[in-house]
Amino acid sequence: MGPIERKVLTPGQADAFIVAAARHRVVARRELIAAGVGSEAIRHRLANHRLFRQYRGVYSVGTPDLDRFGRWLAAVLACGYKAVLSHRSAAALWGLMRPVAGAVDVTVPGRSSCRRVGIRVHATRSLPAAEVRRTRGIPCTSVERTLIDMASGPAADVERAVEQAFALRLLGRTRFADALGRADGRAGVRSLRRLFGRLLEELPLTRSELERRFLKLVAGAGLAAPRVNRHSAEHRVDFAWPESLLIVETDGRATHDNPYAFHQDRARDLDLELADWHVIRLTWWQVIEQPERVLTLLRARIL
Repeated sequence: MGPIERKVLTPGQADAFIVAAARHRVVARRELIAAGVGSEAIRHRLANHRLFRQYRGVYSVGTPDLDRFGRWLAAVLACGYKAVLSHRSAAALWGLMRPVAGAVDVTVPGRSSCRRVGIRVHATRSLPAAEVRRTRGIPCTSVERTLIDMASGPAADVERAVEQAFALRLLGRTRFADALGRADGRAGVRSLRRLFGRLLEELPLTRSELERRFLKLVAGAGLAAPRVNRHSAEHRVDFAWPESLLIVETDGRATHDNPYAFHQDRARDLDLELADWHVIRLTWWQVIEQPERVLTLLRARIL
């Protein structure tokens, strides 16, 4: 058998491949070499500012400046093909918390010699395939593994991330319980398990984080618990106190961005008022930033 011929791309083919291969304007040297874009071609494009070195063996295409998705992907590629985004960086990618400045968190199975400025490397003995996902083209830990990795961090951040995971319907009870079982003994997991149990017992799963926050506000004030997502006067409502003939609807941003939903909700409110219910609509701003005003109104209405 003769020697294996390595494919060599013409300059035009190479440029087209580089652009096509880049995700978030990022591409790894190993991907280029495997496709036939040789070392000389890479050096030429670096010299002509068509590629920009982000880390050793990782380049951005067409610009040295990357958005957060590009920075996350570049950090993962810099740590090897088994590396994944993790911890707070993965939480931000999943939408469980706001992106934070500083080093990018990357987890690598086994021992890792990856040392890069701007990357916080976490070595792990176990990273099962079931705990790895690809979101927006970026390899990352699953939502369950991400929350477990964050468990030893600030309690407020962990609680908000768990609540947001439920609100976004990214976290299932059974899956999360199984993941917690596999993580026994890890730092913070006992507290995370208690938080998980409390959320399931005290806060019924609702359709949005806004609804969850409203329930916490009501419970914290010692008010009677409402019925959640029940039917009243032939309409499904967010919260109802039948004894007080009171209904509270929580309006997220989507309500205001959808004209059809807006008018449909007002027609429903009229039906409910004609059936002797009193309907109160609350926005995110009112629930989060004006809780005392909300509670004053509720105390006046709830028998």
